[in-house]
Amino acid sequence: MKTTKLQKILVSASAVLCAALFFSPQASAMHIMEGYLNPGWAIAWGVVCVPFVVWGFFSISKSVKQSSKNLVLLAMCGAFAFVLSALKIPSVSGSCSHPTGVGLGAVLFGPSAMSVIGVIILLFQALLLAHGGLSTLGANTFSMAIAGPLVSFGVFKLCKKLGVSSGIAVFFAAALGDLFTYLVTSVQLALDHPDPTGGFLASFSKFAGIFAVTQIPLAICEGLLTVVIYNVLVKYSRKELESLHAL
Repeated sequence: MKTTKLQKILVSASAVLCAALFFSPQASAMHIMEGYLNPGWAIAWGVVCVPFVVWGFFSISKSVKQSSKNLVLLAMCGAFAFVLSALKIPSVSGSCSHPTGVGLGAVLFGPSAMSVIGVIILLFQALLLAHGGLSTLGANTFSMAIAGPLVSFGVFKLCKKLGVSSGIAVFFAAALGDLFTYLVTSVQLALDHPDPTGGFLASFSKFAGIFAVTQIPLAICEGLLTVVIYNVLVKYSRKELESLHAL
């Protein structure tokens, strides 16, 4: 399978960044950490993810059969999401925030493909970076690899129907998908750990408020970076993007 010089450079750069992250000091981060969810909720979120992941395998298979070059683009989207979601930015109350990086893949391949890519990313991060956990894999998959991409894809398609330019559509898709991931994470944490006096709503407000401090600017930065990568792909892989209906 032939690849362009730009694609080889981007893949190599992503590999270098991943290696740098692997050998960097580790910190607790929000993916939900190992053991933080009660077994019932951990299992429930995992079960909910199963049909989305199965759907994702069929979606990826269809895209690859359409063109073998799509596999290179999909790998690049996965590397992009891996690098961004592995960055750990200190938040308040001892927690951390990070970009998700799934918006680009959702725009190009749809939300179903990112469910599979997301599981792989989260599994590697849990095993290699102590970022997230195996018991919370289902919950983290649902928030980052299912809910976030669904919003990103929906926002992108809505913007295009409204006649919004591709750059602005990609920005809002990536940024809002990022923010929605953290809203879902806040819901998951509040369901499992309701406030003793205020219940679910009080707990949700606390978790969402903590993450908003760093997550809103991070979402804006992720949106801008995703637009840059998207514009590069439009320039050098326009034919592939047209076949994916991502223009």
